[in-house]
Amino acid sequence: MQRDALKDPATDRDAECARVLLGQVDRKLVKQTVMTSVYGVTYIGARDQIRKRLKERGCIADEVALFSASCYAARTTLTALSEMFNAARSIMTWLGDCAKIIASENHPVRWTTPLGLPVVQPYRKFARQLVRTSLQVLALRQETDKVMVKRQKSAFPPNFVHSLDGSHMMMTALACKEAGLSFAGVHDSYWTHAANVEKMNHILREKFVELYSAPILENLLESFETSFPELTFPPLPDRGDFELNEVLNSPYFFN
Repeated sequence: MQRDALKDPATDRDAECARVLLGQVDRKLVKQTVMTSVYGVTYIGARDQIRKRLKERGCIADEVALFSASCYAARTTLTALSEMFNAARSIMTWLGDCAKIIASENHPVRWTTPLGLPVVQPYRKFARQLVRTSLQVLALRQETDKVMVKRQKSAFPPNFVHSLDGSHMMMTALACKEAGLSFAGVHDSYWTHAANVEKMNHILREKFVELYSAPILENLLESFETSFPELTFPPLPDRGDFELNEVLNSPYFFN
C-alpha cells in the first residue's frame, strides 16, 4: 500500500485507495481475513469483512469510496497471504481439487479424523415439490440424490481443518484429564484454572506436535484412493521444512 500510495492517481486507480488507507491498516483490520484464509475465505468474503471494520471506524464517509477501499484492501491482503503462505495455499487448493473430483462423480466427500471419527459432507441439491390443498399451495424442499459439486469443493478445506482443530482439542482435553487438570474449550479457546494454565500450555503444544507429526495428508489421499479406486487424484503438495518441535518453545503459538 505504501508503494501504491506514491503513484499518480491519474494513471493508477489503486493510488487513491492506498492513500486513504494509510494509517488505517492494523491488526484488527485484517485479522478476520487472515484467520479465515485457512478456511477458504473468498475475495467477496474478505472484502465484506474489511468493509465492516472500516465502516465501524467511520474513517470513510462516502459509500462509493468505502467500497473501493474495501475492494483494494481485500485484494492486497489476499495477494500478500498468497505470497507469504504459499505452501498453505497449495494445500487448500489440493483439498478443493480432490473434493471436486469426488463430487463430480456424485459422491459426497467423506473422511476419517485422526481420532477415528467418520465425517460426511451433507451438501446435496434440493428439489421443490408442490402440495396443493383446498386453501393454498405449499412448496416443500426435499433433498435429491445429486450432490452440490461447488459446495462440496468449497466446504471441504474449512471442514477438514475444523476436524483437525477438533481432534487437537479432544487430545488436549484427554491429556488434561490424565494430568488431573480441569478443562473446558470452544473451538480454539481452551480454559483451565489459573494455577494450571502453564501446565495446560505445555500439554496443548505437545498434543499439537503429536497430531501433526502423523502423515495426515498422506493418510487422506490413501483413503480417497481406497474409496474411489476408479478416480485419479492430484499429487500431494510439496512438504515444507518447518521444524514442528519448535512449537514446543513458541510463546505465541497459543496465547
